[in-house]
Amino acid sequence: MKTHNFFTKAPLMLAIFSMGMFAACSSDDDTPTPTPADPDPDPTEDPVTDPELMSETFEYSFNEGQLLGDPATAYDGSKGDHPRNLSATMLVEELEDGNARVTLTLNNTIDGETYAVHAHDAADPNETENGTPYNETPNSGVFAGMLTASGNSAMESVETDITYEELINTYEGFLVVHDPTQELSTVDLTTYLVLGTFARENEAGEANLRTASFEYTFNEGQAAGDGTAYEGEHARDLMATLTIEEQIDGTSVVTIMLNNTVDGEEYAVHAHDFADASETPNGTPYNETPNGDVFAGMIMSADGSGMASNNSPMSFNELTQNYEAFLVVHDPLQELSTVDLTTYLVLGVFADGGEESNDGE
Repeated sequence: MKTHNFFTKAPLMLAIFSMGMFAACSSDDDTPTPTPADPDPDPTEDPVTDPELMSETFEYSFNEGQLLGDPATAYDGSKGDHPRNLSATMLVEELEDGNARVTLTLNNTIDGETYAVHAHDAADPNETENGTPYNETPNSGVFAGMLTASGNSAMESVETDITYEELINTYEGFLVVHDPTQELSTVDLTTYLVLGTFARENEAGEANLRTASFEYTFNEGQAAGDGTAYEGEHARDLMATLTIEEQIDGTSVVTIMLNNTVDGEEYAVHAHDFADASETPNGTPYNETPNGDVFAGMIMSADGSGMASNNSPMSFNELTQNYEAFLVVHDPLQELSTVDLTTYLVLGVFADGGEESNDGE
C-alpha cells in the first residue's frame, strides 16, 4: 500500500472544517369569491414549494491533491484509469421537517460505470484504525450512494437524518467519489476521484497529467531477429522519438519525432497491432493495416527532422501499459511495403521502455 503523508495534515483538515404574497377580490356584497379549481390540471407541473425553504449548491473539482495542498494525495492514474475531467455538483435543499435533501450529480462519467459516493465524518487521525482524518465507515445519514452513469452523467438524491442548518453550518466531513475502475479503498486517497469538504466549495487544482517518451534506433534486426534488418540506401543514423501525452478527458496525444532524415522526403509512420502470424495473409506478426486511432501519418522532413501528432481516443494507460503493437517508420526512398521488414527504417515495440514524467508536479 502506498504511504502518504496526509496523516500529518490533521491540523490543516481541522482548520478546513472549522470553516409570499396573497391577493383577494370582493364582490359587491364583500363576500369573498373562492378561486375556481383548475379544470385541466397539468400533472407534470412542479408542486408549489415553500419560498422560505433554503437551498445551496456546491461545486467539486477532480482530486488533484488541492484539498490538503499535497500532490501525494492526488488521484494516481497509474492504478486507475479514469479521465481527470470528472466533476461533482452538490445541491442541498431544506425540507419542511427541517432536514435536508442532498442531490449529487457527477459529470464526465464513464457510461455504465457505478460510482460509490460517500460522506465520511471527520475524525482525529490519532484515534482511527488507519490514521485517517475521517471515519472510514460512510455516514449514510448524510450521503452514501451508488450512482450509475448514463452517458456522461449520474445523479442520486438522499434525505438526511440531520437538519439543513446543521449540515450547512456545523457538519464536519468529507465528500468522496470513489474510482469505479479500481478496487474501492477507504484509506488510499490517491484512489479518490473527488476529495472535498462536505457542503463546501472545492476549487480546481492543477491537473497531474502524465507524459512518456520512448526512443527508437535504426532497424538493424534487433526487434524481429535475423533477416529483418534494413536493406536500402537510407543513412542508418535515423532515429525516432515517440511521445504520449495524457489529456484531461482521458484521451492521448501521440507524437512522432524523426531525426537525421533526408530533407524534402515524406516518411510514412505507422502503428501496427500485434497479430498471430498463422492467421495473417502474409504471415506477419502484426496487422498490415495500420491502426489510425493510434498513429498512421506522413511526416515531412525539413532541416534533417520532422514531426507529426495524432489525437488518439485511447487512454494514456492503454497506450503505455496494455497496447501491443509495432512502431514502423517506412523508407521513403523505396516503394512502401507492409510485408518486407527489410524496408523498415525503424521497427520496434510500441511504447516499450521509456521515461514517464508528470506535468502536475
